[in-house]
Amino acid sequence: MEFSHVSVMLQETVDKLCIRPGGIYVDGTLGGGGHSYEIARRLSGAGRLIGIDQDGDAIEAASGRLAEFGDLVTIVRSNYSEIRQVLEELQIERVDGILLDLGVSSYQLDTRERGFSYREDAPLDMRMDQRSSRTAGDIVNGYSERELCRVIRDYGEERFAGRIARQIVLAREQAPLETTGQLCEAIRAAVPKKAQITGGHPAKRTFQAIRIELNRELEVLQDTLEEMISLLNEGGRICVITFHSLEDRIVKSLFRKAEQPCTCPPEFPVCMCGRQSLGVVLTKKPILPGEEELEQNSRSRSAKLRVFERRMMQYGSSQT
Repeated sequence: MEFSHVSVMLQETVDKLCIRPGGIYVDGTLGGGGHSYEIARRLSGAGRLIGIDQDGDAIEAASGRLAEFGDLVTIVRSNYSEIRQVLEELQIERVDGILLDLGVSSYQLDTRERGFSYREDAPLDMRMDQRSSRTAGDIVNGYSERELCRVIRDYGEERFAGRIARQIVLAREQAPLETTGQLCEAIRAAVPKKAQITGGHPAKRTFQAIRIELNRELEVLQDTLEEMISLLNEGGRICVITFHSLEDRIVKSLFRKAEQPCTCPPEFPVCMCGRQSLGVVLTKKPILPGEEELEQNSRSRSAKLRVFERRMMQYGSSQT
């Protein structure tokens, strides 16, 4: 099927990046190239866009969509965690803006054989990078009951994590769980009927948790965000769109730490730790989709946009 994905908060994100025609920008989650297209068409001269994605289907789709911009655009198949290496290979030291549109794309959800959706029966895959050998099936059939409970509880925020983990183990003792449908059956058997009526699809949180675990989504975000900020030029911005509370919590926390890194006790009259602020959080509260977008794209409902601007300053100095 054609790679189709509606870019969430497209205008808001591009506006917040404050594109300069001669600037260098990185889209770390290229997808179908929706955000990248709007960035690229604002570039000229020495301007450049580097698009990064680990999904081969996304690379193919975005390459076609962005072909009209020629040498202004460079597309790399990689994970955004490798951004420093990608830039070094392109002989780029710093950039003027970085975008992350996290989570799973509409194309990945809607392509049955990718195994991301609990609404279609398909192989238990869920790989964002299909070059990886490990699949969701390896987690479902290989993790211990305790490990499954941890993943479903921590990454799915699922209150029935223990019951679901136990039911998965019982089900796979009969035969390995090989499809999303079989996993859904095990989850339905574990979740109380009343909760299934009032709480939406019973498999939603468990599928999210397994996908996050498989693709190391939160780990990569946690380990890479501060490095991305350090790669920005003075005045450069990083925009991050999240789709669930776990992602948003990490972004909010790391942005705050980058703005106020001082570890001195509050009673100290001046900073003694010497930690320098990396810049300013421009979104004390996240930007949310407008009513029109919510009506047109229901998947944008949980989206939040946070923005950080790189400014070299000593902690405690003026941030106006």
